[in-house]
Amino acid sequence: MALNLPDFPWDALEPYAARARVHPQGMIDLSVGSPVDATPAVIRDALAGASDAHAYPQTAGTPELRKAIIEWFARRRGVELGVANVLPTIGSKEFVAGLGLFLGLGPGDTVVHPAAAYPSYALGAAVVGAIAVAEDDPSRWPESTRLIWLNSPGNPNGRVLGLSELRAAVARARELDAVIASDECYAELNWAENRPTVSILDPRVTDGSRHNILAVCSLSKQSNLAGYRAGFVGGCSHVLGQVLAVRKHLGLMVPAPVQAAMVAALGDDAHVDAQREVYRARREILRTALEASGYRIDHSDAGLYLWASRGEPAWDTVARLADAGILAVPGTFYGDDTHVRIALTARDDAIAEAARRLEKVSSGFEGILDGSTVDESAN
Repeated sequence: MALNLPDFPWDALEPYAARARVHPQGMIDLSVGSPVDATPAVIRDALAGASDAHAYPQTAGTPELRKAIIEWFARRRGVELGVANVLPTIGSKEFVAGLGLFLGLGPGDTVVHPAAAYPSYALGAAVVGAIAVAEDDPSRWPESTRLIWLNSPGNPNGRVLGLSELRAAVARARELDAVIASDECYAELNWAENRPTVSILDPRVTDGSRHNILAVCSLSKQSNLAGYRAGFVGGCSHVLGQVLAVRKHLGLMVPAPVQAAMVAALGDDAHVDAQREVYRARREILRTALEASGYRIDHSDAGLYLWASRGEPAWDTVARLADAGILAVPGTFYGDDTHVRIALTARDDAIAEAARRLEKVSSGFEGILDGSTVDESAN
């Protein structure tokens, strides 16, 4: 018996990657939100110092890590939590994809996720045989809903949910007696304000009750720890107690050296602030070039992506960019056929070169100035 899983969407992007690689100056990959900048020394030193990890790590996290998570939520998100309200995870994706399993969902249950969404929400439903529904309007969430996923700031579109939207979502979740989880992995990368985006655990949202409410966080983006697989979740102690019990049985433990590195990362805001400004500069260069080249940027108020459209089918835009040696992701992967997702995760020189190529394309000179032609058979 095999799981009924969707096709892995990135396989469909490979012909366009091949098309981009024939550009005379090579391909600039703006398709994946994987950090390219160095992991801060304070974190690497903590990892190295904990490398004598001869004993099994604690599934619930070391006391030092749980304390660091609690202090981080209070300092960065304005949320007061206790030890039973926090849990480290092996990155955030495994928790997103596995939460339906941890909660015991199955056939007949519904998992709701954003209309434009990263595929892992629907994948988590598929793993347990539940029904995935893409819907942003809480009034249209079905009565069979047992788990609701929000994503703010959103991947792929950088959409940020305000207090009123979060409150409406929580109110409907309470009517349904469903668990509501907000994926907040990009919260520190807020371009509209010089502070993190509002959390679903904010007291102005919860009205004093965290029952069935979770906030999922990651250090992959804000601290360049994608390779460490370092995430954590905060919220309802009852739900997290159930999740912890399942994770103990499954042996889902964050490695001890990574737990030590997380303590260092959570205790140091300076590296997060510095990295945010690096991304801000790259974002400004790319956004200016895209808009000058005829693209419209929608949402994109936070996070690592620009949600761009030329008012044409997304795959046509992917092909257009590939001819300039730039690889982007079609919104089709996320439920939107007219946008492309363009990542800010390339080094400064690559971002500058991408902007230069976009400017050449908009002027109609690409291929004329450098004498290049595109091998259409690569598509």
